[in-house]
Order: sequence, then C-alpha cells, then structure tokens
Amino acid sequence: MLSKEIRSYFPILNQEINGHPLVYLDSGATSQKPVQVIEAIKKYYEFENSNVHRGVHTLGNRATESYEGAREKVRKFINAKSTKEIIFTRGTTTSLNTVAQSYGRANVKEGDEIVITHMEHHSNIIPWQQLAKETGATLKYIDLEADGTLSLEKVRETITDKTKIVSIVYVSNVLGTMNPIKEITQIAHEHGAIMVVDGAQAAPHLKLDVQNLDCDFLAFSGHKMCGPTGIGVLYGKQALLEEMEPIEFGGEMIDFVGLYESTWKELPWKFEGGTPIIAGAIGLAAAIDFLEEIGLDEIEQHEHELAALAMEKMSTVNGLSIYGPVDPSKRAGIVTFNLDDVHPHDVATVLDMSGIAVRAGHHCAQPLMKWLQCTATARASFYLYNTEEDIDRLVAGLRTAKEYFSDVF
Repeated sequence: MLSKEIRSYFPILNQEINGHPLVYLDSGATSQKPVQVIEAIKKYYEFENSNVHRGVHTLGNRATESYEGAREKVRKFINAKSTKEIIFTRGTTTSLNTVAQSYGRANVKEGDEIVITHMEHHSNIIPWQQLAKETGATLKYIDLEADGTLSLEKVRETITDKTKIVSIVYVSNVLGTMNPIKEITQIAHEHGAIMVVDGAQAAPHLKLDVQNLDCDFLAFSGHKMCGPTGIGVLYGKQALLEEMEPIEFGGEMIDFVGLYESTWKELPWKFEGGTPIIAGAIGLAAAIDFLEEIGLDEIEQHEHELAALAMEKMSTVNGLSIYGPVDPSKRAGIVTFNLDDVHPHDVATVLDMSGIAVRAGHHCAQPLMKWLQCTATARASFYLYNTEEDIDRLVAGLRTAKEYFSDVF
C-alpha cells in the first residue's frame, strides 16, 4: 500500500469530527485537496489574477500561460493527440450534455438508437433521455450480470447498426465495476456508432489513454481527482469536434461578430464561451502533477488492496450486504453496502458520530437502485490517503450501528 505520509499533504484530514479523528470515505463524491493544489490556486490569485487570451499586459500573459499550460498537462494525462481535443468545462455533467446537445442533435434522428447501461449516473442518463425525446430515437439499456458487471455478449446483442451513440461509465460510482471500455468501443465502432465514456470515477484512479481506448469522447471532473470544484474536461477526437457546433455563445469563443452573423474561433476555444475557469484549470494542473508524482498505477493498486481488505473485514458484520463484483480485481476502491433493517441514512449518521464520513442515498443512480431492488445504499469510497486503520474504524462503526439499532428495535 501507499505510504501513510501521503495523508500529511491533506490539511483537512488533520481534524476531529464529533470528538474523533476524521476518517474520510466519501472520495467518490469529491476528493480532498492536497496543499500543492491549494497553494497553486492561491498563487494564481495572489500573483497572476487576470483574464486570459484578451490582454497584452504582464498579468494577462501570465494567466494565459498558466491556463493553456494546464490544457497541455491534461492532454498528456490522458494521452490525447492535440490540445485542440481538450475542452475545459464545469465538470462531467456539462461535458456529457455538450456531446448530447451538440453532436447528438446533429447526428441522431428518428429510428436511431442510443445505448447505455443500468449502472449509469444520472448525468449519463438524462441527457440521452432528452435527446431521444427530441429526436425520436430509441434509448436502449445493456442488461447487467448478477454481480453488476457487463458481459461483452450482451453488449454485442444490444448494439446494432441502428446505434449511433454508446455512452457508458468507465467505473460505476455505486458498484465500483470497472467496465471493458476498449472492447466496448471496438464493438460500437464496428456498427458505426461513436463511443462516449463517463470517466468521472476513472480519471482519479486509473491511468487513462484515450488513443489506446479509441473512445470518441471522454468526460471527467477535477474535484474527484484532488483538484478544485467547478472544473472538468471534455476530450473529443478532433475530427468530430471540428464538425460540432458550440452550445454556449458569447465572448471568448468568437472569431468575428457582425450585426446579424458571427463566426467561431478554432478548437478548443469555440466551446469555451465567456471567461473560462482559469483558477480551476490551474488547480487541476497541480492535481495532475501531484497524482503523477505518486503514480496512477500505484494509486490503482492501493485502492484494489483497500477494497479487497474492506470487503473481507466488512463481511464479518452480520446482516451486512455488499453490492457489486465479488472479485476485488474487477472493482475500483468503492464498497457499497446495506445493513439489514437499518436505513443507510441512519447508518451514515451513526458513523458520522464516530468521525467516519460515508455517502448514503441513491447516489444519483436511481435506475441502478431499482435494479438492486433497494431505494438507497451506503457507500465507502477510498482514495490514496486512506489506510487499513480507516477500514478498521469503519467496521467498528458498523458494529456499533448494528448494536444501536438492535437495541432500539
């Protein structure tokens, strides 16, 4: 496992909650931020604060250099061919909506198919629902296996020559399932469809290579990977982005504006209307530096080990059900569970009294909750700063919750 010293980079972890040292197990919702990221954002506001691209003064040049330097770091991080393929957005949700509203409206028509899965986050369901309603296309779902994984056989059965878009999460935010994106992309391309990947839970934990995956679009957020909130990325193959129209209009994204007609800047700026998320991009670049210094392979291995250990120790709690793949190698550092006869909100409340932060609810995945035949679950999501001691605290807290509600009822 990774060194416990990594925790020292995260100031927020050095506090007590309800009289107990904080155990943060909600990184799937948002990760904590290391001092390197905090200082990078602080430096921008103290020494570089200016708008980008427009000014010729020193501060403007500094800000532009940092902002566009962040784009290059993202390009290298996911191994895109060009910075023209890197669009800064507000997050995964905005990125997915951009694909649906721009590419989708222009290329999907009545009788076409859009294919997703039951494990998708609402951000990767609702844009396609809306597109299907607008165009008359059919929205189809790939059935899951009993353990919450996807079989390539069912992928092949669902994707047809009528399919125009396939959009699938790389790592499920509930089940932790790691999907075979490269193989699914190949199947989609065999039928002439484009492949969209929700990478929100993958980018913080896995080494991404969009050229190797051959996906057409990839969306992810900075705040889940040690970066600030409000910044995300849309990667798209240049040829596709060149043909797409922007969906947000105003300053920054224009080339020429007349009284009745306007033209757009070249990529990537035609999709970045208005003042961009400058500090966010700079913070994201610092987060990438931080993660790459530690090593994405090491982070992934650390989380696999934590997930395996957590599943083993949590299984000793009577009446506890764990959802998702049984094989830890098939899941990321996410363990979603329920305690018999105890609502997950109550479980999370009792854990919080012991300083343990987990997520409880439907996790923006109500169709998946229906598939699991429950209304809500609790979720422990691990990251590079979590330790074996955190898991021991979690298991002890679950036993406390079980005993408490056994006494109550």
